[in-house]
Amino acid sequence: QVQLQESGPGLVKPSQTLSLTCTVSGGAYQYYAWSWFRQATGKEREFVAVINWSGTKDYAESVKGRFTISRDNAKNTVYLQMHSLKPEDTAIYYCAARKVSNFDYTPSGYNYWGQGTQVTVSS
Repeated sequence: QVQLQESGPGLVKPSQTLSLTCTVSGGAYQYYAWSWFRQATGKEREFVAVINWSGTKDYAESVKGRFTISRDNAKNTVYLQMHSLKPEDTAIYYCAARKVSNFDYTPSGYNYWGQGTQVTVSS
């Protein structure tokens, strides 16, 4: 059973940088696609960024140019580096994995989820 564990919660000020880490264990996941989603209070969970086994990436329009997703296969880890953070980036951030390498931008397309980590952007 694949398990995902996020780390790197934080409280930061607007315009600052924060990095999240998702550590993966428990399965053969070389060809998976990996995503970050987020959910703000009172809102639906939304796509943030995705990367597949070949390193192809995509981002939500709201974070393009500010967020970077990456992966380290040797460490079984997926990262989300967030620059120029805004108050509207405040949410619980979730790491997710799906068993195929093509992209899906909806939560229902993912097989495995982490427990989520809180990111708060406030002055």
